[in-house]
Amino acid sequence: MTVGIRKTHDFCWINVMSPDVGRARAFFGKLLGWSFGEMPDVPGGELIRVDGGVAGALMDLDAGTLPPGTPPAIGVLVKVEDVEAATERVRSLGGKAEPPMDVMENGRMAICSDPTGAVFGLWEPKEQQGIDVDSQAHGAPGWYEVLTTDGARAAEFYSGLFGWKVEEQRPFEGMVYRLFKLGELPIGGAFVINEELGKAPPHWAVSFSVENADQTARLAKELGGEICIPVGEIPGVGRFALLKSPQGVAFHITEWRR
Repeated sequence: MTVGIRKTHDFCWINVMSPDVGRARAFFGKLLGWSFGEMPDVPGGELIRVDGGVAGALMDLDAGTLPPGTPPAIGVLVKVEDVEAATERVRSLGGKAEPPMDVMENGRMAICSDPTGAVFGLWEPKEQQGIDVDSQAHGAPGWYEVLTTDGARAAEFYSGLFGWKVEEQRPFEGMVYRLFKLGELPIGGAFVINEELGKAPPHWAVSFSVENADQTARLAKELGGEICIPVGEIPGVGRFALLKSPQGVAFHITEWRR
């Protein structure tokens, strides 16, 4: 469980990028209990608040501030101390990195991709330190996974970039799950895209913590969402499902085994 402002090399922000942001706000507000706040310096952006804390931003794809053709998705950012040095490290490890840029007085960021093509962001904070909500609160970003075509290569890259420890697990027959740990704190993982996920490209996925996965999945469908992978049990972890908002944003939910 992660609480408080995230440490260097932890996930520190998410951007939920959606068209029809009014409907997206209503969907996620009812489903995950999100409330929203103003981001006057970010056109088309609204703060996502969970349980009194900051969880990220809802970004309006119709506002014209994101690159043309950006699909509905959730972007993840990892905190770094020096974004210029981190982008150089990305490139030296075989990834790609765009030049860092200032985001008003909030911080500096760079969009990167790992050697398998999964996109992620780097964040050097200034005024905006990022997520501070309890990761197991209902509606909070609770887990992060890179879905990739080469689990070993992805794990090598992120371990070299952020110093994450990698532990190989085999939760199901024929599946290797690579757990990422920041020190002794589990923060995410990697697994190879399987037939159940079809032709999905490599990407980072976010799972939101929920109090009851079955009830949340049913509510998502009632609100016009889609159940892509029904609720199932992950041994030793809890109950899990893959959902999609009516606007096309795919996301996971996890009911943690307490």
